[in-house]
Amino acid sequence: MKILIINSGSSSIKYQLMVMPENEVVCSGMIDRIGLETSNITFKTAEISIEEIIPVPTHKVGLQKVAELLLNAEKGVIKSTSEIKAVGHRVVHGGFYFSDTTIITQKVKDKIKELSELAPLHNPAHLVGINVAEEIFSDARQVAVFDTAFHQTIPVEAYKYAIPNYLLTENKVRVYGFHGTSHKYVSEKAIDYLENNSKIITIHLGNGCSMAAIKEGKSIDTTMGFSPSNGLIMGTRAGDIDQSVIFYLVKNLGYTADEVNAILLKQSGMLGLTGYSDLRDIESEAEKGNKDCQLALSMNAYRIRKTIGAYTAALNGLDAIIFTAGIGENSSYMRKLVCTDMNYFGIEIDDEKNQIRSKEIREISKTDSKVKVLVVPTDEEFEIANQVYQLLEN
Repeated sequence: MKILIINSGSSSIKYQLMVMPENEVVCSGMIDRIGLETSNITFKTAEISIEEIIPVPTHKVGLQKVAELLLNAEKGVIKSTSEIKAVGHRVVHGGFYFSDTTIITQKVKDKIKELSELAPLHNPAHLVGINVAEEIFSDARQVAVFDTAFHQTIPVEAYKYAIPNYLLTENKVRVYGFHGTSHKYVSEKAIDYLENNSKIITIHLGNGCSMAAIKEGKSIDTTMGFSPSNGLIMGTRAGDIDQSVIFYLVKNLGYTADEVNAILLKQSGMLGLTGYSDLRDIESEAEKGNKDCQLALSMNAYRIRKTIGAYTAALNGLDAIIFTAGIGENSSYMRKLVCTDMNYFGIEIDDEKNQIRSKEIREISKTDSKVKVLVVPTDEEFEIANQVYQLLEN
């Protein structure tokens, strides 16, 4: 069965065509920096590798480009869209409606749209992906895999907010958690590597960032909450902030609620601190002596370290921390910042191992480090394909 996986992030699209259950990757690729003039497009098969830099203003344009590459007469991998039997879509927010992988209907799309207010950088992009895929791959089953599903195991003391009870019982205001597909995949890989159900902290660092405390393979806490906007400092999102700041901006400085929302989601985070949203640019500027970039990276690492301390307490111990996603896998600079001065927790990084670049799971801690530090490349696309296949087969 050929399954196309579409993973639309806040500023990127990852895609992968797989044959299941053989786990054969026919092609894969990515479009990142969507919305910028320097969007990067990749398309890879066993025989060829294409990379080009062109403006990709929207997710819709990006997905249309993906379809063109798949169907390209010379370098494409399918002759007809009917070859694809299913399209698996990563969907960030499923709210309390969806806790399992789901075949997409109009009712499902309506709920995803309804939840767009809670994930404004993601759910609208997912809907675009679904609608475009329905047009192009009209014979395929469209299936949604929800980021929130993995975190359904979080206990009530962790997911309930200290607000009036009716807001939970009647309005479902609670912690949902996100990046669940990634946290699930890398934690399972780490457990296999460590050969036990360890106490693990997974650190997903990309344009969006989150952490999860995982005990015996189950999520017990995570940094993102009701929406994917809080927790760590992200590319354009502020992360945790005192709610009084929001009221101050509205009541004292005259901003509208929509303007404040735009500031916190699209103008804050690393962009607000440095003028750059892409960590590669920020690291480059920091190395040149840019003080704003140096401080922003230190702030980012500080918040991650602080959360490691909190989650170590929640887990009552710590066996391993896992770095994953675009920044976590590729930035030795950020990993070094996070792991510096963490020896009290038994976290000691090996500088030489940390510099190694690989697509395989690797250990970058010192031999005598009490806590293992692993880099585990995430494969959300495989996880989504597996869940889609299992649903359609069963």
